[in-house]
Amino acid sequence: MTPEAPCPTRSPVEAMFAADEASRGLGIELLEHGEGTAVLRMTVTAAQVNGHGIAHGGFVFLLADSAFACACNSHGPVTVAAGADVEFVAPAHEGDVLVATARERTRFGRSGIYDVTVVRGDEVIAEFRGRSRTLRSTRDEEPR
Repeated sequence: MTPEAPCPTRSPVEAMFAADEASRGLGIELLEHGEGTAVLRMTVTAAQVNGHGIAHGGFVFLLADSAFACACNSHGPVTVAAGADVEFVAPAHEGDVLVATARERTRFGRSGIYDVTVVRGDEVIAEFRGRSRTLRSTRDEEPR
C-alpha cells in the first residue's frame, strides 16, 4: 500500500497522518488538530493486550507519540522526536477507547517540548512528554 498523495488543501498534520501506516494500521484516528495541538483516539484490541491482560505499554506509548508527532508537525517544517518519556498511571484493557491529547508547552530555536495526556473517559492512563527537533531540510538530515 502506498501513502496517499499530498493534497494542496491538506494541513501538514493531515498529510503526515495520511502517510502514517503504523498509526492508521493500528486503528488510530486523528480527531482534531490545531497549531501545536492534536487529539487522537485508539480502541485497545486483543492483539494489543500483554500476558497480564492489560494493554501493552508500547501501544499506549505509540498512541501518545503519534499525537505528539501531529502536534509538533502542525507548524509545517518536518519535525521529529529527539526523545520522549512516559509515565503509566493506570492500566488499559481490551475494548477501552483511549484518547491522547497533545499540547505544545514551548518551542525554542529548532526544539520543542510537548505534553500528551492519554485518558479512558475521565481517567488518566498515561502522561507523556516529548522533545522535538525541526529538521533544517529533509535532504540535509534524515530521521533516525
